[in-house]
Amino acid sequence: MDDDAYPLGQSATVGADDIAAAWRRELPGVPTHSIPVVTPIWRLAKLLADDRRRFLADQGVDAATLDLISTLRRAGEPYTLSTRELAARCLVSAGAISQRVARAEKDGLVTRGPARGRPKTVPVTLTAEGHGLTDRLVGELLRREAELIGDGDHETLAAGLRELLAAVGARTAQ
Repeated sequence: MDDDAYPLGQSATVGADDIAAAWRRELPGVPTHSIPVVTPIWRLAKLLADDRRRFLADQGVDAATLDLISTLRRAGEPYTLSTRELAARCLVSAGAISQRVARAEKDGLVTRGPARGRPKTVPVTLTAEGHGLTDRLVGELLRREAELIGDGDHETLAAGLRELLAAVGARTAQ
């Protein structure tokens, strides 16, 4: 059965089971036990990412800007990090951070300060406007995602996902 035959909101495990069965039939001996795990994770990630993108678009903010200002907000007082620290925490290149900072600075969400004692260090600080926007957006976004996830044993699920992420990360040397 075709993977696209299942809308994302429907039971992803049914589609994944069908995909695994088809590969077992077509490529006997090839391990398929990862499919019922990986396929729902990919589909869930897509559902959550699409919902987040829609929410942010409605707010007039892109995901890269939210990532930048959220990273500064989580850093705590004085809400300042170097561009190098921002790139590392946001998992993007120095060039990408430079572009993000320039856009956010243009929008009045951050300021770039002069390097103090280290000529190549560029400190980026969250402005009061950026602070307020971050608090509002993150609050609304986390409430929305809590609704999407619903009630359940979040701690057990989170522990299992952390364990799987660590194992896969170690096996891929990431």
